[in-house]
Amino acid sequence: MELADGTEATAGAAAIGPCAAIPAEHMDFIRQTLDRVGDKWSLLIIAVLESGPLRYTDLQRQVPGISQRMLSLTLRQLGQDGLITRTAYAEVPPRVEYALAPLGRGLHEIVTSLIGWAADHHDEIRANRERAATTGS
Repeated sequence: MELADGTEATAGAAAIGPCAAIPAEHMDFIRQTLDRVGDKWSLLIIAVLESGPLRYTDLQRQVPGISQRMLSLTLRQLGQDGLITRTAYAEVPPRVEYALAPLGRGLHEIVTSLIGWAADHHDEIRANRERAATTGS
């Protein structure tokens, strides 16, 4: 398909809008990345780690509601993506700390803005959900 400017559109690529600048072959990976950094536990862990390195139990205390399994899984995934670092110290007992990597620090402002927005609009969103539930829409 040819676009109005005479360029050829790639199959599956967006013709207009913010996704148009992203090559179609990158979209699947970008969606995976957005899923990873946009999940609730990743957002909260990135926000909490801005204050500096934390041990596993400190992270668990500062992220209310997260299970040990989800904390371990999320830390592993964030580490695989290079958003956090894991440092194990050769001490008795062993000590492990997690910290934001430079790539993760770049997300911090975005994450705290998103968390702040959710907190600021909590009551309004809750009211809209309740209204939708009672009207069936």
